[in-house]
Amino acid sequence: MTESLAATDAYARTCTATVVASGPDGVVLDRTVFYPGGGGQPADTGVLRTDAAASTVTGARRVGGAIIHAVEPALDGSLPEVGARVTAEIDWERRHRLMRTHSALHVLCGVVWRDHGAQVTGGNMEPLAGRMDFEFETMHADLVAEIERRVNEEIAADREIRVAILPRDEAFAIPDLIRTRINLLPEGIAEVRTIEIVGLDLQADGGTHVAHTGEIGRIRVVGYESKGRINKRIRIAVEDA
Repeated sequence: MTESLAATDAYARTCTATVVASGPDGVVLDRTVFYPGGGGQPADTGVLRTDAAASTVTGARRVGGAIIHAVEPALDGSLPEVGARVTAEIDWERRHRLMRTHSALHVLCGVVWRDHGAQVTGGNMEPLAGRMDFEFETMHADLVAEIERRVNEEIAADREIRVAILPRDEAFAIPDLIRTRINLLPEGIAEVRTIEIVGLDLQADGGTHVAHTGEIGRIRVVGYESKGRINKRIRIAVEDA
């Protein structure tokens, strides 16, 4: 098992850890600040440092209870050895941009659900850019402009964003917790992590977010398109306020 610090503290940039497995498939630590990717949010990148060398982390993935770091060997060709103490450090600028983007997409989702009752059919993001697909039969410029305006109003309201980990039964008693058309939560999980934008949105989510919507900045809709009869895509850019 790897303790995932990103699940409870998105602002943790570095931690010390012990290597529990190391090889061509990657490096596993007992604890890490690296987000392993999921829910449309890419995995973190960064570095693992020992007293002797530094190794670049190009990504991470979760396999069962372990988070496996994809690591490039140090300049001397070595990888961190099992039992070694390392400092794990994420690329914070990239992570923070992803946090802003992920939170912006949740505001978009909350506004569309509140005002139109449209479920999410897909989504993806990169630093400061993202897209989300919704169950709309029609979409036009006036509608998109109104959505953009209302999303930016909610961002400017500087709403608090809260993280909670709830027992499964308690979580699934919350109406509309799952906003995607297909429930993507694994079967049999005992706990559900939720993200709440206070006063706007509450849903299950595993990614990293900013603490208040004002930290997002603002969004600009850069495009929209039809991806099917009842599947419409909105593309956004995240900008400084």
